[in-house]
Amino acid sequence: MRKLIELRRGPLLALLLVFVLVWFGTLQQRRLINPDEGRYAEIPREMVATGDWLTPRLNGIKYFEKPALQYWATATAFTIFGEHHWTARLWPALTGFLGVLAAAFATARLFGPQAGLIAGAVLAGSVLWNVIGHVNTLDMGVSFFLASAVFALCLGQRDEASLRENSNESRRWQDAAWVLLALAILSKGLIGLVLPAATVVAYALWQRDWGLILRIRPLRGLLILLAITAPWFIAVSWANPEFARFFFIHEHFERFLTKAHGRYQPMWYFIPILLLGMLPWLGSLAQGIAAGFRTDAGRHFQPRRFLLVWIAVVFVFFSASSSKLASYILPIFPALAALIGLHLASYSASRRIEWHALPAIIIGGVCLFLVPYVTRFANETVPTALYQAYQPWLYGGAAALLLGGLVGFWLGRRGHSVAAVFALAFGGFAFGQGFLLGHDSLGSVNSAHDVAAAIREQVKQDAPFFSVNTYDQSLQFYLKRTTTMVAYRDELGFGIDQEPDKFIADVAGLEKAWNAAPVAWALMSPGTWKEMTAKGVPMTEVIRDSRRVIVRKP
Repeated sequence: MRKLIELRRGPLLALLLVFVLVWFGTLQQRRLINPDEGRYAEIPREMVATGDWLTPRLNGIKYFEKPALQYWATATAFTIFGEHHWTARLWPALTGFLGVLAAAFATARLFGPQAGLIAGAVLAGSVLWNVIGHVNTLDMGVSFFLASAVFALCLGQRDEASLRENSNESRRWQDAAWVLLALAILSKGLIGLVLPAATVVAYALWQRDWGLILRIRPLRGLLILLAITAPWFIAVSWANPEFARFFFIHEHFERFLTKAHGRYQPMWYFIPILLLGMLPWLGSLAQGIAAGFRTDAGRHFQPRRFLLVWIAVVFVFFSASSSKLASYILPIFPALAALIGLHLASYSASRRIEWHALPAIIIGGVCLFLVPYVTRFANETVPTALYQAYQPWLYGGAAALLLGGLVGFWLGRRGHSVAAVFALAFGGFAFGQGFLLGHDSLGSVNSAHDVAAAIREQVKQDAPFFSVNTYDQSLQFYLKRTTTMVAYRDELGFGIDQEPDKFIADVAGLEKAWNAAPVAWALMSPGTWKEMTAKGVPMTEVIRDSRRVIVRKP
């Protein structure tokens, strides 16, 4: 039998240190990209600036689309370390990193050390987990808490013998699962409870294990969950009576059942997202899922089947939703990594791991061939020169994926299966980082960083600044101040309805405010700038790029 390589503690710790450095080392390198990165940096910046950590505000307007946990975490980072790109991205990076450790630890406890080591490498190298872990959105935090809660539940239910002999340990894991679910709710809402509850019920139906529902101690768990989540929900509702209806009805039921958010995609939308996001593990994906159907002899509770049910519930739930974004299925990736780790750890001399590297080799080669054609996406807003600056990064990422596949194939043929897995993980990680770091080549148009830096010293905090017919999500963070919305509502519409005095409804209202102010600034699109100059409104252009013009009152 061919044995997998056993990594000793010293080399493993050295590898972990290198992973820490490469995972966290690039957080400062990119400008914040609109819309999410600007939005989720600005809300905590305003918390720090105003001292109000109870009511989330975006551009000075009440913003109730999501709970406050990540805002608090980022605001804390801003308070301790200052307002930087890396502190804005620290929470998703930290939870993404901890997600890798959690997958490795839980898989090792459930299925053995080799499976755990491979599962950690699989998750770290998965393109979607890697990319979202370095982007300032809410999806990584909730994915970490949900996946960790599922792992904790599995660890608390491993088998009847462990339940009898280690009842205190089992209870601790169950309590930990409920704490993690509460943090998932505070990260992104009721999916933190709905999806795990549906998984427990679906698993109980499949396995005819109705005792599981009682073993997770739902009454005690709900008390833990309420003790953690209720204080903020009650306090914010007390201070803002309009919060509860908007958050629980509009942001949950209407988002799921209607197309109100403009994110409708077909039912099959997540299939290509899953395939692309699981690079470079396409050669292992189907077999890992198949491993979830098998049972472990001597176990009443089947953790691999529970993980498979979790994957299916999340995938089907969001596929059925009328609101879809690529990152919504991220919570299933740690479970997929665990099942792939379990499958690959079972390889012997008669089963050749090198063939799992072929998709990385093929896709890396295809991407190298396609990189020259990326300039065809150029247009008036994003000119060819920016895509040309992006190309070296894309070449580097594609070459890394190809190289990781080739090295993995070679190591697999020589019987070094774990080393082959790590080579593939390196290729997948570098591929994702090349795509992400190179994207900053487009940052001059996808971020307000450059225009804000050019005017920041000129704009006084007491001077009115108007956002006319547009809203640039990152401008406020870089200017360190809010702007007054003019004739543009979009996602701020609900908050504007609550505080209409902070909004100017039309251009006529802007002209009146503009003429009354001794000094004034405004952001607008090039098209709006043409309209305003045609009207004869006294404005002097200060700086522009292909998407935005900033003017001041002469």
